[in-house]
Amino acid sequence: MVETGVGPMPAYTETLPRVAASVHSARRLVLLALDVWGLTGVRDDAELVVSELLTNAVLHARRDSVRVTAMRLGEGWVRVAVVDLSRERPAARVAGDDQESGRGLDMVATLSGGRWGVELLPWGKRVWAELGDKPDE
Repeated sequence: MVETGVGPMPAYTETLPRVAASVHSARRLVLLALDVWGLTGVRDDAELVVSELLTNAVLHARRDSVRVTAMRLGEGWVRVAVVDLSRERPAARVAGDDQESGRGLDMVATLSGGRWGVELLPWGKRVWAELGDKPDE
């Protein structure tokens, strides 16, 4: 459970080494959480989002570890987040047609319907995206 402004919310979280191989572990954690909560309709999007967020942290953050969290916000609604130890905000880039990288944040924005953001923390930042059906939608 994670304590939020609206009370404790069910969450799965894990600290991982800041290496490319951790992307697989992050996907596995998020997919496990979604299966337990019965949120299978957002599996593909959540898997891509956590992959992009963690890849950004691996490439651009500092220190040796990151924290991945999947938090159930309500019926049919989840937040996927990656915390790293850099206070530098991620910046969307314009990628050329022949470039293999630079589209990750655009993909996160698209898959989350624009429900994503960055929270600066005293020791780093949390980059998050919300997926699924918000109660007010």
